[in-house]
Amino acid sequence: MTAYNKVTPEILDMLRAAAPGHILTGEDINPDYSRDEMPIYGLSAPDAVLQATSTEEIAAVVKICNDNKIPVTTRGAGTGLVGGCVPVYGGVVIETIKMNHILSYDLENFSVTIEPGVLLQQLAEDALTKGMLYPPDPGEKLATVGGNVSTNAGGMRAVKYGTTRDYVLAMKVVLPTGEITSFGAKVSKTSSGYSLLNLMIGSEGTLGIITELTLKLIPAPKSTVSLIVPFEDLETAISAVPKVKMANLDPQALEFMEREIILSSERYVGREVFPKKMNGEDVGAYLMITLDGENEDEIMTRVESAAELLLEEGAMDVMVVDNPQKLRDAWATRSSFLEAIMEETKLLDECDVVVPIKEIARFLTFAKKTGEECGLEIKSFGHAGDGNLHIYQCSNDLEKEEFEKRVDTYFEKLYKEATDCGGLVSGEHGIGRGKVKYLTASVGETNMELMRGIKSVFDPNLIMNPGKVCYTA
Repeated sequence: MTAYNKVTPEILDMLRAAAPGHILTGEDINPDYSRDEMPIYGLSAPDAVLQATSTEEIAAVVKICNDNKIPVTTRGAGTGLVGGCVPVYGGVVIETIKMNHILSYDLENFSVTIEPGVLLQQLAEDALTKGMLYPPDPGEKLATVGGNVSTNAGGMRAVKYGTTRDYVLAMKVVLPTGEITSFGAKVSKTSSGYSLLNLMIGSEGTLGIITELTLKLIPAPKSTVSLIVPFEDLETAISAVPKVKMANLDPQALEFMEREIILSSERYVGREVFPKKMNGEDVGAYLMITLDGENEDEIMTRVESAAELLLEEGAMDVMVVDNPQKLRDAWATRSSFLEAIMEETKLLDECDVVVPIKEIARFLTFAKKTGEECGLEIKSFGHAGDGNLHIYQCSNDLEKEEFEKRVDTYFEKLYKEATDCGGLVSGEHGIGRGKVKYLTASVGETNMELMRGIKSVFDPNLIMNPGKVCYTA
């Protein structure tokens, strides 16, 4: 285990000199800095917090920490779900939320340059005022874009447009040694050595700190339409997904959700949007599909084709949602799933496993059955179009120790099944603190050693977000 040093009064003086007025200590440190959005991964307080405002400030603080072997944990909005921003070994938390400026647009090159603390919602809305779309669309709109890049967040539009990785052109980075460097360029392709840019994307703050991003934009589609498609059961709903993918409908989003999670979310948002009965029969599950394009006539032609196909595949109905308010309400219900589950659940954990699309139905059946065997309540939803499934383990009755024991047993079985059917342990939330051993079991010791080797080259003193991804420190 790596031995780290504490932040002494002398080191604290050095930090304050490097970032005057931006260092928090003692009672000024909000308890939120000790955790992320998933409390099951514990609390761990930092010795000091830098509320960063510039690359140079971050570089100066990181150099002090590296010289004195003090752990550093980067934090955006703290919306992660795997303990990724928990400062497990104390030290210094570097918060980037105040670096929240959209610096410039280059519309001729379809790009925008921002600081890492810009919120996803802020960027998405601002880009639309320029007639442009930033396609990545993770569910948590108040996450920082820097955090999205650090976990390679996916979201609902990944089925058509890809994940965050596909939209990062370049970045400025502070390395664990305190050096400042840049990766990537404002170009559409490269064959220029190892892709250090892509190593940084998805590295969860273990290889460096992103302080500036240049991102790709695309022209915003002129029109969008969403469909709510009820089914009697989840198996029938999921079985229709490959047919939709094969029918050249090119959906922007293709989501699945179970009845119970819709009920929870509608209670949470205070609105009923989704039908619960069709012709006297209970609805058991739903697909939600969004189509986009250059004109309404072209989209409605695809809507008609989609409706015909879905009804043939067992849909109880196909409801077109083109009223702006109803559209907002429907997607607000979808976006509130996590908050709704948290509101009604005492103990909670989650996996965002990803499997081949043809394996979704079988895997969800396995997940439900195994959850029952482990004595856990299971709630699921996810991105049916790309196989990224969000499976929540819930309990209001168990003690924390017993809950964690059962979840561990459940995860071991679930992730083994995912690996056996060609999947991986995380589609978009990352590994963080909570999933390291499951990653090891999934990818094997050879690949873990390669990751540790990369880590040690970037971060020889192992100070950067220790205890995460491939190092337990």
